[in-house]
Amino acid sequence: MNILRSEWTKLRSVRGTWIAALSTVAAGTALSVLGASDVLGTSPSDLPADWDPTATAFKGFLFAQLVIGMLGALGVTSEYATGTIGTSLTVVPSRSHLLAAKTAVVAAVALATGLVTTLVSFTAVQAMLSGSGLPAAGVGDPGVLGALVGGTVYLALIALIGVAVGVLTRSTAGSLAVLVGATLLVPAIAPGLPGAIGDWFARYWPVTAGQAAYTVVPADGAVAPGLGLGVLAVAAAGVVIAGHTALRVRDI
Repeated sequence: MNILRSEWTKLRSVRGTWIAALSTVAAGTALSVLGASDVLGTSPSDLPADWDPTATAFKGFLFAQLVIGMLGALGVTSEYATGTIGTSLTVVPSRSHLLAAKTAVVAAVALATGLVTTLVSFTAVQAMLSGSGLPAAGVGDPGVLGALVGGTVYLALIALIGVAVGVLTRSTAGSLAVLVGATLLVPAIAPGLPGAIGDWFARYWPVTAGQAAYTVVPADGAVAPGLGLGVLAVAAAGVVIAGHTALRVRDI
């Protein structure tokens, strides 16, 4: 508990933590509203048969996931940047305990941030759709509550990946480069590869698969929401284990 309190003090005392958290909410909401505005003025009869008003509310996650991933990375890289990681390891010789505490504190902040982002984005977009006479989703509709939970967990898992990437790179800039590649570039480019390789990336790349967690209407070729979130969770666990191994075997 002392280690957890210490890590919480570190994380909350860094201004960048709250800037990243607020930026996640603001970017997720603003970009979701902007993305949903494309259908304003469209007749309900002209909407695609597989149109999903719930998933439309989370289009801003494309950028919000990058910001919350950096929130996780900053929980580690800020100490490497200032050199205080040496002090932390002197006070807490068990590197496993130190990383576990950092991960737990980031997970708590990320869950709260993800929940606020999900709820605010969903409420804003559904109000806009309803005001325009388009079909809107409600929390009581089938599958919607699960999508809200899935969106919250999705963002939290991306933050945990950010923690592990921060441990592996020990650099804020390096973490940003890795997260941009994993969350933006690979999902955009890799599905265009020929044959089964491209098909695999389109369905099972962890970030792409995880995005099914906040859908209600299944997209063509997408995995089931539960499976997608499971794929992302397994990937996050793998990266965290890699980060833990690196922290234990490397010098500071």
